[in-house]
Amino acid sequence: WGNADFSRGVGTTFYQEFLTLNTAKPPFVRDVEEKIRRYLRSSYSAVWTLKITWEKAPAYTAQTDTRRTITYQAILTTDGFRSYVLMLYKDGGMQWDYTKLGANNVLIGYT
Repeated sequence: WGNADFSRGVGTTFYQEFLTLNTAKPPFVRDVEEKIRRYLRSSYSAVWTLKITWEKAPAYTAQTDTRRTITYQAILTTDGFRSYVLMLYKDGGMQWDYTKLGANNVLIGYT
C-alpha cells in the first residue's frame, strides 16, 4: 500500500466504513460475509468492515510515469474475535512497470 504516489495529482484514495453491530447490513457487507463463509467454510457475521480503494494510483515515484496506474482495494472486516482482509485488484492486475520501481522485491498482496 505504501508505494503509490499521489503527489502529481493523478489518482485518489477513498474509504467507506460499515458499522453493522445492531444495524441492518448493506449488500456490500453481506457479500463480504458470504465470501469469507464460502472460502473459509466457517460461520461469519461482520460487526465492522472498512473498504479502502486506491483508484488510478501511479507508482512511487510518480515523476517517472503517471500513465501506468492501478486500481485496487483492501477490505478489512471483523466479527470482534476474528479479522480478515480481502485484497482485490482490477482486471489486468498490476500495471506498474516494476523494473522502474525503487525496490526489486515487488509483491502483490501481503505477508
